[in-house]
Amino acid sequence: MATTQDDRMRVRAQAKWVRTSARKARLVLEHIRGRSVPEARTILAFTQRAVATDIEKVLSSAVANAEANHNLVGDDLVVSAAFVDEGPVMKRWRARARGRAARIRKPTCHITVRLTPLERAPEPAPPPAEEPKAEEPKPKKKAAPKRKPTTKKKTEEAEA
Repeated sequence: MATTQDDRMRVRAQAKWVRTSARKARLVLEHIRGRSVPEARTILAFTQRAVATDIEKVLSSAVANAEANHNLVGDDLVVSAAFVDEGPVMKRWRARARGRAARIRKPTCHITVRLTPLERAPEPAPPPAEEPKAEEPKPKKKAAPKRKPTTKKKTEEAEA
């Protein structure tokens, strides 16, 4: 899905019902928010949390959407927004001692990644070509005023 706001294209990808808690996914998403796509991929590749693989899939899907549907270059995109919403929680029961049961909660989440093109400052125009000027002679440095040499006798007389 692509929307235009403030003349900026935004591309989105979403993964629903990912089997991890939203809290764990948010820890990883904080690292890639606001970064360029190559930088975000590098961070996710070296993140040791298991949810990083799911987030990398969503990021790759968003880049593929941008390239296929909007003719954008994947490396020129920035992760403008990355957030996680809580999904439904699967509730299971586990048998415990004395005929009791304990609840097991299996949380899910929905991961969303939004990409926007990188805003680059326009490159400054090169200065207009000027005709080569004849080299001007460099001004000569003024010589420091010469001091009169002092002798040992004069300094001894001055001290006395």
